[in-house]
Amino acid sequence: MPSRRLTLSFALAALLLATGPAPAGAEVFASKQEALATAFPDAERIDRRSLVLSDAQAERIEQVARARLESRLVTLYIAIQDDAVSGYALIDVHQVRTLPEAFMVVLSPEGEIRSVRILAFYEPPEYKPSDRWLAQFEDREDREAGFQLGSSIHGIAGSTLSARAVTSGVRRSLALFEVLVTGQAAPVAIHEKAAGPAGGGR
Repeated sequence: MPSRRLTLSFALAALLLATGPAPAGAEVFASKQEALATAFPDAERIDRRSLVLSDAQAERIEQVARARLESRLVTLYIAIQDDAVSGYALIDVHQVRTLPEAFMVVLSPEGEIRSVRILAFYEPPEYKPSDRWLAQFEDREDREAGFQLGSSIHGIAGSTLSARAVTSGVRRSLALFEVLVTGQAAPVAIHEKAAGPAGGGR
């Protein structure tokens, strides 16, 4: 279970995403509203669905993602265009080293990754994954094998913890989609490796 300090940090990160201004030591790159508007510029509306995971759902998601859930409370954003779903988004807030980061995973109606965007980052800026590195997750055809740091996903030299945190968070978002939207998910084998060649910024 996260410590009280980390729980408060996660709550503060969520608040920052809604309000925008950041205290010293934290950097917010986009609010939740800004990120959703950018992700779904043509949507007629974006529905918000807040869910509390059951024990069975939480266990299944952690099994599929090979990553621990920070909270049983999940918010799924659903973009609607022409009376049909045009995409989904999930915001993942998690610990990197000792402080949290938050990023948004945008998915197609079929669950393919359209984009991964850092929204807030509390660790030193030199450890923040670059946009180029994050682009590795987009439009992948090998997701059935699982995103594996050091294999299908390049590491970041000097920022192994950042790379690992994002990779786990992306797998977690995909598992949430499979369980909550499609109602099914197949487990994948994940074998994390040490950081490989740099795939962008540090």
